Formats: sequence, C-alpha cells, structure tokens
Amino acid sequence: MIAARSIDELKDTISGSCVTIGNFDGVHVGHQRLIGRTCAKAKSLGLVSVIVTFDPHPMTVLMGAKTPPFLSSTRQRLALIEQQGPNVTLVLEFTRQMAALEPEAFVRRYLLDGMAMREMVIGYDYAMGKGRKGNFELLSQLGAAQGFGVERLNPVIVGGAVVSSTRIRDLVQSGNVWDARPLLGRFFEVRGMVIDGMKRGAAMLGFPTANLRLEGTLLPKPGVYAVWAVLDGEPHQAVANVGYNPTFGDTGLTLETHIMDFNRTIYGQELSVRFVQRLRAERKFDSLDALKARIADDVRLGRVILGVPDALPGVTLPADEEDD
Repeated sequence: MIAARSIDELKDTISGSCVTIGNFDGVHVGHQRLIGRTCAKAKSLGLVSVIVTFDPHPMTVLMGAKTPPFLSSTRQRLALIEQQGPNVTLVLEFTRQMAALEPEAFVRRYLLDGMAMREMVIGYDYAMGKGRKGNFELLSQLGAAQGFGVERLNPVIVGGAVVSSTRIRDLVQSGNVWDARPLLGRFFEVRGMVIDGMKRGAAMLGFPTANLRLEGTLLPKPGVYAVWAVLDGEPHQAVANVGYNPTFGDTGLTLETHIMDFNRTIYGQELSVRFVQRLRAERKFDSLDALKARIADDVRLGRVILGVPDALPGVTLPADEEDD
C-alpha cells in the first residue's frame, strides 16, 4: 500500500481511481465493508483503490478540548486500513480552511484533479464539506455532471443496532470490551511503549508488570481484565489492570500488564494489549497479602478465560466484585 500525505505525492501516478473517504476511527466492521467494497469495485473496473482519511481527526480541529478519545491512533488506523488491501491511502491534513470548503471545491481539488476519481463509495450517512452539504444526493448530482459514479452502502447492523465508532467507544468506556469485539472484528487494542513503573510488581507482589506510556489513549473502564499481550507479533496470555492503584494511594491513571509465564526485560519495546474480558472492578485492599492473593486469583481466572475463548460470554464473575 502507498501511504501519501498530499495529492502532490500522487501526481501523475493515478489515471483513474475508485475512492472512499472518511475518518475511519477504529476501522470497525462498517469501515471494513466500505473499504472492501472500494477495493473490489476498483479491481473489477481496472481502477486504483484509494482511501482518503484525515490527520488530525476533524473533531480535534473543530471541537478542541471537547474531543472524545479516539479508538485508534493515526498509526494504528493506517496499519488497520492496510490490512484491508487498498492500493493507496491518502492522509490529508485537516484544517479549518479545509472544513470551510464547499463540497464541490473539495471534490474538484482533491478527488478529481488530484486522483482522477471515476467511482466513489460512501457510507449510509456520509456527508462532506462546509455544513456537511456534500451528502449522497449532492454527490450524485456532481457525479452526473463531472463523470463519476457514486455508490452508497447500507449500514452494518450488529446486535440489532448500527455499528459506529461512538457505540464502540461507549462499550469500551463502560468496560464491556467483549461486546465491542464483534463491532470491531477483533479485540479492542491499546499499544504503547514499555516504560519504567513503580517497581512494585515483581519486588513487592511477585507479579512483574509491563507499564505502558499512554498519550491520549482511550482506555477501558478501570478494573482488571483478561488480555492478550502481543510482543513482536506473538500473543501471550496476560491480565491487565487499568486504574489508579488505590492500595498504594496513587493518583495517575495507568495500564499495567502481567504477562503469564514470561521472564524477559522489554523496556523500550512496543507492546499491544488486546482486551478480552473484564474480571472485576479496581479496589483498595487492606494489606499487600490480600492484594497478592487477589492477583493470583485474577491470573487463574484469566488463564481459564483465555484458554477457552468460546466460553467467554458465559463466565460468571463474583458478585461482590461488581462496581457500585
């Protein structure tokens, strides 16, 4: 896949394209269907498949501090898009000037002049340009005048409701990571660099942990989770704690992962944590011995869950461990 940051990088390289455009936060199953249809249509018509997305996310520019956390970083998003097999991904810098463009101007400048667009595939609720005026009806009119076709896909329904990034975000933030999986088509994942922590895991508790650097990352609801820890492409059974370590009186939110049956120093390496199921709420323990015993129980339960994936929805959690 060619990843470009401006239409100038693609100049004179595309003689005809099939394009889809969007933010693609999380690259969920709805996005995957859209990208897949774009790629299939391009192949059948002898065109180049082009995915157009934005960095920063338009909400960051338009909403500022009110922007909700995203499901994926730009780097993650591009990697997930690449897995769908397009020929080109164009990442445009989103600015207020771009937001003010009329849809006709955006289509002409970026899609027709920039990429010789012949076909366009959009989602059921897609709209572009100033005031979101560039909806299916307007784009179809432009297509008829400018010589490109527009196809609109129906929404993807999972569990009786439309799949959306907002719905997935709500599930993750409420701790329902297992329920987010069919909407994403994979486990919800957080990636980060392994950094020095408080040195408590191995020395004080007997359970070494990998601590990740978190920079604007969406995290599940605080608690303990059964997870897959992926290092250099290899998955390892693990349990992770998202929270504030109330037993030690900490105040900063952290993600600490204990990788089972693992004894390697991995500081400075990237670790992916794939959340499978929430085991319990975070709580303050009266003693280190009580905390150690509970972590041991968490690890045992994590092994069971990760060892029998098909049984995940039926796992019964202790009632006294639920949040108030």
